[in-house]
Amino acid sequence: MTTTLRPSGPSKQGADGARERAYDVCDNGRPVGAVVIATDPAFGAAAGVLRSLRIDASQRRRGRGTIAVLAAEEVLRGWGCVQVRVEIPADDEGAQRLAAALGYTERSRNMVKSLPQAPPELPGGLVARPLSDDEFRQWETTAVTAYAQDWIDRGVPADQALRKSEADHARLLPDGPASQGVRLHVLLHDGEAVGHIWVARHEKTPGEWTGWVYDVEVREEFRGRGYGRALMLEAEGMALAAGVDRLGLHVFAANTPALRLYESLGYETTNHNLAKPL
Repeated sequence: MTTTLRPSGPSKQGADGARERAYDVCDNGRPVGAVVIATDPAFGAAAGVLRSLRIDASQRRRGRGTIAVLAAEEVLRGWGCVQVRVEIPADDEGAQRLAAALGYTERSRNMVKSLPQAPPELPGGLVARPLSDDEFRQWETTAVTAYAQDWIDRGVPADQALRKSEADHARLLPDGPASQGVRLHVLLHDGEAVGHIWVARHEKTPGEWTGWVYDVEVREEFRGRGYGRALMLEAEGMALAAGVDRLGLHVFAANTPALRLYESLGYETTNHNLAKPL
């Protein structure tokens, strides 16, 4: 058996500079599946993405998926990539096993919750309101750097992490707090700001909208008092006010306290995001 990759179309390059190409997975020259690889526009040209992998049902359990992934990684090395990531649905146990066997580790996961019809009430003594212009400017001065550092702490090269953080903030907040579909609230206890949350409408697929928690943080001196849970309850109300009944988020896998909080609030994992150095 000789399993190889054969280009099934030309190399494409988007307006953002990202490169993509599809390949047939071949057994002795005969197509038995397909794989699509790309560079990641969020992290830059040195970050690869395994966009999809398919092996025909009759050809599975023969090692072809393993060889296809290894061959795809070799192509990405040739493109100058130093790492590769892949997103795997939570219910695809076979793909998760394959990725683990090939040295991929979970970096983060996406989670989602179906919201109740009525917004939950905040605990007594807590209120929330939109950030003022001054509060937004103060938040913005540290938000880009802090988000980049989150990625750096998880093995992403500093230049890639900063690129992603800057690009995400520019894309999601083109008009600051006045950006369409964006809500930024501060949580107050007895009039003192204890944390903030950023929620926006997110088009998961064309025409399918959900709410998305882009940032949630409790000030360090107020942590461990239940304010994180209160902020997430406020996020539910913000999403319902925006006309959506599902709320999603991204959480780093090593952030065990956050994972436990989200699970206790009824969030379920939809996708695992894994990565591997090349």
